[in-house]
Amino acid sequence: MSLVKYNNNSISAVTSAAAIPSGAMTLIKTLTASSSATLSFVDGSSDVVLDSTYPIYVFKFIDIHAATDGAMFEFNMSADSGSNYNVTKTTTVFFAANPEDGGSHEFGYDGGSDLAQGTGFQRLIGGASSGSDNDQSSVGNLHLFNPSSTTFVKHFISRTNTIINSDKSCDSYIAGYGNTTSAIDAVQFKMSSGNIDAGTIKLYGIKDS
Repeated sequence: MSLVKYNNNSISAVTSAAAIPSGAMTLIKTLTASSSATLSFVDGSSDVVLDSTYPIYVFKFIDIHAATDGAMFEFNMSADSGSNYNVTKTTTVFFAANPEDGGSHEFGYDGGSDLAQGTGFQRLIGGASSGSDNDQSSVGNLHLFNPSSTTFVKHFISRTNTIINSDKSCDSYIAGYGNTTSAIDAVQFKMSSGNIDAGTIKLYGIKDS
């Protein structure tokens, strides 16, 4: 195989090039909490798109701060435009945690945070609870796959990092599926107790995927 060598003259002679893709992720909606009980993304409401337009949707969590110490950041899905957030789910949760003082490290499966055909809200933090100190918050993302399908269940994967109430950095992995062949058209986020004091959730759609 011959080696093609380019020099400054050959590169400068290029007059046009194919367009560089700008990326497949499209911002759909941003919700910002201010002592909010819930943050809800409902298809067709307030410019939210959560239908067959995109095969993958991504929620990004930015500095989610709990009003109540020990609360859990969690989510659920709806198949009736947000009238009920009670989709049956089966999930797995594991985490790794490291304390500020370099003390006891943790790694393990969190059987207390998973669901086995449960309809309740799914925790997005494994191993412990959110802290409400001013410097404590959660960041991360949630991928929801093909929510408009009426053939398959609704898979999701989440990863978050949280400064928990014991001053540890907790890296959490949550995955599972909504066990329904009905289209999912709404997703809601909340704390297990108290409000979401502050923070932002952004919804993106990924096209051509």
